[in-house]
Amino acid sequence: MQPQGFLSAAKNVGIKDTTLDLTVIYSTTRARAAAMFTRNRFPGAPVIVGRKHIANGFAQALVINSKNANVAMGKQGIDNAIETCRIVGEELSIDSYDVLPFSTGVIGRRLPMEKIRAGLRGIKDELKPHNLKLAAEAIMTTDMYPKYISVRVGSAVIAGIAKGAGMIEPNMATMLVYLMTDADLPKAALRPMLRRVVDRTFNCMSIDTDTSTSDTVVLMANGLAGQVKLAQFEKGLLQVCEYLTREIARNGEGVTKLIRVDVSGAKSSAQAKRVAKSVVNSPLVKTAVYGCDPNWGRVIMAVGKTFDPAIEPAKVTIRFGDTNVFKKGSPVDCDLESLRQYLGQSEVTIGVNLGTGKASGRVWGCDLTEGYIKENAYYTT
Repeated sequence: MQPQGFLSAAKNVGIKDTTLDLTVIYSTTRARAAAMFTRNRFPGAPVIVGRKHIANGFAQALVINSKNANVAMGKQGIDNAIETCRIVGEELSIDSYDVLPFSTGVIGRRLPMEKIRAGLRGIKDELKPHNLKLAAEAIMTTDMYPKYISVRVGSAVIAGIAKGAGMIEPNMATMLVYLMTDADLPKAALRPMLRRVVDRTFNCMSIDTDTSTSDTVVLMANGLAGQVKLAQFEKGLLQVCEYLTREIARNGEGVTKLIRVDVSGAKSSAQAKRVAKSVVNSPLVKTAVYGCDPNWGRVIMAVGKTFDPAIEPAKVTIRFGDTNVFKKGSPVDCDLESLRQYLGQSEVTIGVNLGTGKASGRVWGCDLTEGYIKENAYYTT
């Protein structure tokens, strides 16, 4: 199930190896579009160019290469991103400003433009419908598997593909997400809706606390399926993004377990999210989960290191799954073997009740293993 009017092509052009590394996603009609980009102060050249191109609220094609980030390459990097858009525009007979460029991979390497140019020539003849799953594979770097989902909303379909496995702490993080729909949506509603959904999903995820130079989330709506109720559409978009968020966290480098941190009893949603991020980002919490060690003291430490004077230790309760291990300032006697078995599952929930309010927040993350070190110690070699 895919939205009407979206075609895509994925291929290998030899940027690094023989895996898929170049993809183009094309809407047969000009689409209304919105995007959110990384806040990293060293944005990649595609981010700089993409911000300019989407400023008018429209897009018709996305061009993505993997295995090379096109970051920190100065004017040449910008020129390469602009040229890539120009070539795609010429091949598809559309304005180059309606093309958004994206790159992901190693930072500080020259983009092999001769391979990009050759790969894009004749790309129009390679575009096919129902090809988004292959596109999801082509944007991967250290991902273990492609991430794709589609849902129906009234007469329309929302589809999403994503990549991301490391360097992820969205504040918008490397994470690339492409959302496509054939719903007819008001231009003015797109960006506010995308921001609300991103704040509840991708910005509530962390793998390794590093905010990438290339993170982007894009939403394209070509209107071919007609209008749908905005509230219904936003609910569907949230469903798509929640799924992709969980899969990105589950697919982190070296990951064996998905960690969900639920914070309740907070004075505000901002406080809840801040505490949840502190817990999920703690290397000591991550390694404890990996080792099936029910060491709730590490969770207490992570809550406390937010330095929030509004947190009252005597009111805090911690749980692993449904089992309280620390309640209102005191340890709880519990079956350690049962807790170890629980922490051995592929998905683990850590609950924190601050006991001082009614606000709550949820963040997704993952454990920290030898695999993460192995993947990143030799990444460029």
